[in-house]
Amino acid sequence: MTSKIVDLSQEIFQGMPVLPVQQQTVIFPNVSHEVTKRKLGFEFARNNLLINEHSPTHSDAIYEYDPEGPTIDEMDLDSFYGPAICLDVSHLSPDVYIKRQDLKEALKQSGQTIEEGDIVLLYTGHYERSYGTEEWFNRHSGLHYLAAKWLAELGVKNIGIDAPSIDHPRDSKYSGHLVCREFQITNTENLCNLQKVINTRFLYMGFPLKIRNGTGSPIRAVALLID
Repeated sequence: MTSKIVDLSQEIFQGMPVLPVQQQTVIFPNVSHEVTKRKLGFEFARNNLLINEHSPTHSDAIYEYDPEGPTIDEMDLDSFYGPAICLDVSHLSPDVYIKRQDLKEALKQSGQTIEEGDIVLLYTGHYERSYGTEEWFNRHSGLHYLAAKWLAELGVKNIGIDAPSIDHPRDSKYSGHLVCREFQITNTENLCNLQKVINTRFLYMGFPLKIRNGTGSPIRAVALLID
């Protein structure tokens, strides 16, 4: 048996794309090798980070969209780990919603099935097409309410996408998050490299930091492919 790890996480760096309403990512030195060599007799270097919970590749706590829901530290880690598939919807225009029929057709093309407890990732191609451009936040596809509901009704516990949101930028109802609230499930945003796992079944891992009362958390999302 052989295995391969595919990194599905975006890089965290100062100047990374961040929504205007979010804390800009700031990384600065805490202590240098030179200082610790002088004070401790050994070289240690450390940085400080200022970062929003939802800026890089991250998962949402249900509390983010449901005031009565669990915060990230209260959520079951099972929500962030388990069998997964990635559906290819990259042929869709970034200006349209991802409809239920689109997902059904993508699932058929994948040759896979969706089982209860699965994690489903959606490859839209948005990361390769628009990351770092003005269109990154305002021109990407997103889930129609009925599409998101279809996934949730099948028992999907985590919906992921390679865009800043599972919602379409013009969707004032925030349909994907609304479904996540109704079904008490999480979603994962700002993924990348999904083209490497489309139409395959793999083990997904994207554990959050244990942030007390957190509304979400940066994650290191990976796919473990096992032959």
